[in-house]
Amino acid sequence: MKKPLLLALILFTLIQARAQQTPGKFSIDIHYLLALPEGYESDTSRKWPLVMFLHGSGESGADLEKVKVHGLPKLVEAGKKFPFIVVSPQSSGFGWDPEQLFRLLLDLKQKYRVDDDRVYLTGLSMGGFGTWALAEKHPEAFAAIAPICGGGDVSEAWKLRYMPIWCFHGAKDNVVSLSASQNMISALKPLNKQVKFTIYPDAGHDSWTETYNNDSLYTWLLAQRRHKHKVIELGEKQLALHAGRYVNARKDTVVISVVNGGLQVKASRHTIPLKPATPAVFFWDENAPADLEFGKDGFVLRTGQEDRFKKIK
Repeated sequence: MKKPLLLALILFTLIQARAQQTPGKFSIDIHYLLALPEGYESDTSRKWPLVMFLHGSGESGADLEKVKVHGLPKLVEAGKKFPFIVVSPQSSGFGWDPEQLFRLLLDLKQKYRVDDDRVYLTGLSMGGFGTWALAEKHPEAFAAIAPICGGGDVSEAWKLRYMPIWCFHGAKDNVVSLSASQNMISALKPLNKQVKFTIYPDAGHDSWTETYNNDSLYTWLLAQRRHKHKVIELGEKQLALHAGRYVNARKDTVVISVVNGGLQVKASRHTIPLKPATPAVFFWDENAPADLEFGKDGFVLRTGQEDRFKKIK
């Protein structure tokens, strides 16, 4: 009799332990400064450009007043009127989390009238690194970026091949080496004709004051629009050059055929129609930088990563 009682006691104890579990929640708050342009409240039908500014390491913490020390928040505080929404988040620690910033951007688009095709990103020092990182993570979200005295992942630079970029750095910077920006620009130039690089020959780490005080930066930013592929027409002979069977290093095989005046990719049981942007570049989504580019021996598929396919002769 003792064993059944003991077993019942154990089961009762386990049930009680389970019953004591209660729901919990962990959330991360991102605090930011917001400046709306003149006319935002009066014209409720208009959508506005948005510039996100990322500060440097010295302004991190839990005091938003620190964010006003440099860059766009400093100019707003001094009375400068920008013709766009300015959002200046504060990092709670060291560094910027691209996914948190992207979620912030999505939230801002829900709360404010933001022009999706005119969202821009800039930042200094730690914020320069954050600018490169966020743009490489979500190139589809921005019309242009302006990183200042930062650096990025050279191996991911190809994701920015359609991104208008104006990069700035001081030649005498002893905090973030000039090579951090130079390496990114060197990786991008063969892929992207829309890359500008300004080196201040006498500037140290503070290459941002002169940059943000120059209205030509804002004129350039506002002239940019988010990249969208545009369809062109190609003849049957041009399309037929790309038809055939292709294989990558993992032995994945795809078949490309000419269908209804375009190309169609078939892999396993899936088929994807492709639209031509150039005689060599084809895409399936106008708003995304993902595409397929043909070369002499095959093509490069660029989505979240690069995948090379060779033509099977």
